[in-house]
Amino acid sequence: MRISIPKPFTFEGGPRAVLLLHGFTGNSADVRMLGRFLEKKGYTCHAPHYKGHGVPPEELVHTGPEDWWQDVINGYEYLKNTGHKEIAVAGLSLGGVFSLKLGYTVPIKGIVSMCAPMHIKSEEIMYQGVLDYAREFKQREGKPEEQIEIEMDEFKKTPMNTLKALQHLISDVRNHVDMIYAPVFVVQARHDNMINTESANIIYKDVESDVKEIKWYEESGHVITLDKEREQLHEDVYAFLEKLDWHQ
Repeated sequence: MRISIPKPFTFEGGPRAVLLLHGFTGNSADVRMLGRFLEKKGYTCHAPHYKGHGVPPEELVHTGPEDWWQDVINGYEYLKNTGHKEIAVAGLSLGGVFSLKLGYTVPIKGIVSMCAPMHIKSEEIMYQGVLDYAREFKQREGKPEEQIEIEMDEFKKTPMNTLKALQHLISDVRNHVDMIYAPVFVVQARHDNMINTESANIIYKDVESDVKEIKWYEESGHVITLDKEREQLHEDVYAFLEKLDWHQ
């Protein structure tokens, strides 16, 4: 059975635009429901895919943060080039890190960082996440277990040498969040076992924004956009966006 792989999307809702960014080893499905909700509220939403994401995992290991950041910038430029002068950004996990980086790199109306890591995990733990993703992808393709084992053994022969660069990216963004002045909404799931949840407090404390909020979601895990409090999250993100100083 061939799995249907999610595609990048653009939902045209109105002049106000939101760039939606998925996590490491994630894809646009992570933020699709949020995008549909905001579209109905009059926001145009665009969610790119990072290089090597939403495709077979053999392609992921040959990519790294520089590629993914370029895809984020391309997504921002896409919205600019389609006539959207004011852009907010909302990102999950690594997408939250990129959202913060955008906040001190280009003009951004507001930032929603969701379960964004500010602490560095070891390369071994990060690589284990890549292996888990690869196995899950192959299972979703409907491959028999014996074939998956053979492919996984082969997969492990190609190391992912960009994990150190990913560590450096997270560290670099953490060191620069005090250059962020745009309004920020920090979202953190209480039952997040993928990152150190103290990250949320670091972001909230260190950004220089005059307008900043933090909210803990007591029933949710790391992929908060798909978890049981997602409808509340949708409403909260919308309420935050509505408070921004849009000119249109």
